[in-house]
This record gives sequence, structure tokens and C-alpha cells, in this order.
Amino acid sequence: MGFPLHRLRRLRQNEAMRELVRENRLSASDFILPLFAVQGRRVRQEIGALPGNYHLSIDELVEEALSARDLGIPAVLLFGVPEQADKNEQASYAYAPRGVVQEAVRALKRAVPDMVVVTDVCACEYTTSGHCGILKDGYLDNDASLEVLAKVAVSHAEAGSDMVAPAAMLDGQVLTIRQALDQHGFQRTAIMGYSAKFASKLFDPFFKHGTNSVLSFGDKRSHQMDCGNAEEALREIALDIEEGADIIMVKPALFYLDIVARARRKFPMPLAVYNVSGEYAMIDAAARLGRLDRDAIMLEALMAMRRAGADIVITYFAKRAAELLQHRETSIGARTELPVAEPVLAESA
Repeated sequence: MGFPLHRLRRLRQNEAMRELVRENRLSASDFILPLFAVQGRRVRQEIGALPGNYHLSIDELVEEALSARDLGIPAVLLFGVPEQADKNEQASYAYAPRGVVQEAVRALKRAVPDMVVVTDVCACEYTTSGHCGILKDGYLDNDASLEVLAKVAVSHAEAGSDMVAPAAMLDGQVLTIRQALDQHGFQRTAIMGYSAKFASKLFDPFFKHGTNSVLSFGDKRSHQMDCGNAEEALREIALDIEEGADIIMVKPALFYLDIVARARRKFPMPLAVYNVSGEYAMIDAAARLGRLDRDAIMLEALMAMRRAGADIVITYFAKRAAELLQHRETSIGARTELPVAEPVLAESA
């Protein structure tokens, strides 16, 4: 029997009641904050397409990580942004012992030893072509590129990385990296596989403005997945698990929540999503135009990822979301709703 015996609104009447029966929750401990490391000192340059996120020299990056730690964020994901002169078709700077990521890892482990440092393992930032590995006759050579990724992962582990995250979507990348890490004595270094990574235009702000790794020709559809394929995504995830991944990932997040939900049901292991640059930029841009409440939509989007089944959310929103959640924790009972910031209107031309 339904109404009037059952009145579901009884449990929605105030924030304290809603908090009591909430099925899914957001916590700063769910988040990984992406950070972009550059050479130099006192460099803190805002990334135009990702307002509130920065290209950071290592000294500034350490300060950003400390700030994130103080908000309860347990982990960062490092990307290197090399100088143009450091790029070549062998991506050799990606595994240079004194490379910008390697130096950033050492600095972070000295300054914030309790923070989990995850390092992105790919070649696209380090090749002159912007492709994810070694090219042969204009095509990405899978097995030659695996050798590069293995060198990169080992160099990160030697610097102190707690977890490596192979992003190239090459066949066998997790197995190759696991074997290389184990052979060099890094059995404790975890692997988070970019297990189901789709060829998406939502990555454009990241490549064009975040890592400055725009393709000189072609695209990445020969190795990243077609957006129409769901069963293939599950096969890719299963292979990463078989090859030794400790955490699996779906990327992007919002447009692929069906994949997240299916992966959650099928694979009983830690599941991450990457709330990518395009998803961040759309919410930010809509807020700047006064179309959406930035903070409210941000939290709703992050909750959607958790509700779909993600255990871990990699997001450029991590610090702002953590600030709001921290405020909520201290004000439950004192307020009926989470306060939100006023949207920032775009300046007229």
C-alpha cells in the first residue's frame, strides 16, 4: 500500500533528516587532485581553460599539495609539462632521472610524506608529435611504446611514486609495467589503469592548455576507445585486472556513467573515474555566464559519479568541493542547506 500509509517526504523534511538517510556520500577522502608540474621557481600560472588550476613549479606544487592535504584530500595525480626543447620522438625526457615529474615526486614525498602521490605514465606530453608513444610509418607502434612506458614507470617509482597510472590505452601496458616494476624491486608500487579510456573531445582543454601536447597530425582513435562501445570497455577492464591493475578507471566520467555502473556491478575492486577537463570547463563556463550555480552543479555531478559506483574521483574540483564539504560537516544542524557561492558573470567584451 502506498499513500497515505507511506509518505516518503517524511525523511526529506530537513537537512538533518536527509543527511541521516542519505544513500551515497561525498567526502574529500574520495578525491584525487590533478597537478601540473613545470620547471622553474615561483611559477603559478593559471590554466586558461581550467580556471582555479595552475601550471606549478615544484616549490608551488608542494604548497598546493599541502593545501589539499589540509582539506582532507589524500592523493594527487602528477602530470609533467616539459619545455619544447625537452621533447623528442623517443620521449626520453619522460623517464629522465631529473625530469620535472621525477623531481616533483621527490619534493612531495619529502614535504608531504603522508600524501599518496600518483604519477601519470604516458608519452604524449614528451613527444614532438603529441602522440602517446613511438610512431612507425605514422602509426603508433604498440610494443615499442610499451618499452618507453615501462621505463617511465620505473623512473617514477625510483623517485618515490606510490602509484603509477598508465594512460596510453596500449595493449599490454599494465602487464609490461607490472613486470618492469617487480623486476626492479618495486613490488609495492601500485598501478591504477586507465582501463576504459574513450577517445573524447572532452580531453581538449587538457591537451591544448593543461599539458600543451596538441597532436601534430591525426588522432588517438587507434588506441583510445570508440564512444559507442560498452562491452569492449568491460573487456578492457577485465584485461587490466588480469594483467595486475590494483585500481581500474573509467575516463571520462559524466558522459560514461553507464560504463561506471556496469563496471561496479561486474568487478569487485577499487574503481576510479576521471572527471576530465572538458567536464570541468563546461560547468565553469556555464557558471560564468550565470546559467548555472557552479558549486551546486559541481557537487551534484560529483555525487552522480559516486552514485554510479565510483570509489575514487579524480577531479579538478577537488579543492573547492572539499572546502564545501568541510563547511557542511561543521554546520550540520545549524543550517538547512549547504551555502553556495554566487555565480561569476562573464565580463563584457
